[in-house]
Amino acid sequence: MSKNTAGRRRIAVGGALVALAATLLSGCTTGGSAASTTSAEPPGEPATSAAASGDEALAADVRDTITRAMRDWGMRAVIVRVTRGDQPVITEAFGESMTGVPATPDMHFRNGAVAISYVATALLELVDDGTVSLDDTLGTWLPDVPNADRVTLGQLAQMTSGYADYVADADFLDQLNADPFRQWQPDELAAYGTSKPLIYEPGTNWNYSHTNYVLLGLALEKITDEPMEQLLQERVLDPLGLDNTRPSSTAEIAEPVLHAFTAERREFLGIADGTPFLEESTFWNPSWTITRGAIQYTDIVDMTRTARAIGTGELLSPALHEKQLNLDTRGHSSTIEGCSTCFPHSEIYTYGIGVVMMGDWILQNPMFSGTAAVEAYLPDDDISLAVAVTFDESAFDDAGQVPNLATNLFRELAGVVAPGHAPPTR
Repeated sequence: MSKNTAGRRRIAVGGALVALAATLLSGCTTGGSAASTTSAEPPGEPATSAAASGDEALAADVRDTITRAMRDWGMRAVIVRVTRGDQPVITEAFGESMTGVPATPDMHFRNGAVAISYVATALLELVDDGTVSLDDTLGTWLPDVPNADRVTLGQLAQMTSGYADYVADADFLDQLNADPFRQWQPDELAAYGTSKPLIYEPGTNWNYSHTNYVLLGLALEKITDEPMEQLLQERVLDPLGLDNTRPSSTAEIAEPVLHAFTAERREFLGIADGTPFLEESTFWNPSWTITRGAIQYTDIVDMTRTARAIGTGELLSPALHEKQLNLDTRGHSSTIEGCSTCFPHSEIYTYGIGVVMMGDWILQNPMFSGTAAVEAYLPDDDISLAVAVTFDESAFDDAGQVPNLATNLFRELAGVVAPGHAPPTR
């Protein structure tokens, strides 16, 4: 069976392609009604109810917003958590993980690009302690990588290196679609992205490219003489108390698991239009998504903890945190013919060093293999918001594609929990 470009699934772990559209869905196919909700206070956290914290009405508004979105957008399950400071407003799950199995707040799911913020933070900690500089070239540690003498660590971290995204490579996508359980190695992934000419002179534009963080992870292992898994554990996960965020070099996810489903291989597999099609994708191998040691699963509590810690720069000096949140790409980002992830940055979407800024919010918004999520922090009000989303069949279009509905839901919820700080859409 011939596989053409139109039949390849389009993937964006960081949600950048979806963020470019940055509009709430309209006219979506209507899914089933939302199932009953499950709420819980995480272990070790005060059993502070919404009523006790004075946020009962806000929690009710969050529930109503999620219920409508699930009905209108075809969501199978939603897990949500909102906190003010360190006090929970709501921690609940909606819908089903599998048929007849309710989603619960303690379920684990893949965190995708959230780990990009961890890798970026580890790099900035090394800058803080004088081990490296953001201006050091990649070639200092990986001299055999093409153009490594022209690309800096800072450019990799902010995705301004010019390296092509291996996820846009036709051969890579064919292999990924043919075997979603394949175990990929970082060197394989990097080779796809670095074998092509740079899209632009390093530092002069921006494009979302998974290649950057695969290379950055390999460089950090050389710099520290530590495996990435150990480096992230020591410098990020342990200091932040992220006990439910765990690396996995395979497709393993610890129980309880939020199951994922997708139709993204519909065209690749030649499924006829109108034929019902949905695959269980929970245990598809995520080794292609980022550098080794940063492939992780998490839960909703760790997502909100991450949002606040990264958003406040808890592990960084004030100067490096300010650098992480720089808006430099607004001055030198534009569309480039043939580059699907090159676009101008604005208050709608700006990429800092391993973080996304949407209006006043600091976030990451991963999506792949049937799961989408957002963890976001609003400094002005000290609000953390996290959602994880899975889809039912009605969410997917005729080509088996679906936008990042977690980002859309985040925009709706942000307008509810902080009406004066709703993320801009235009």
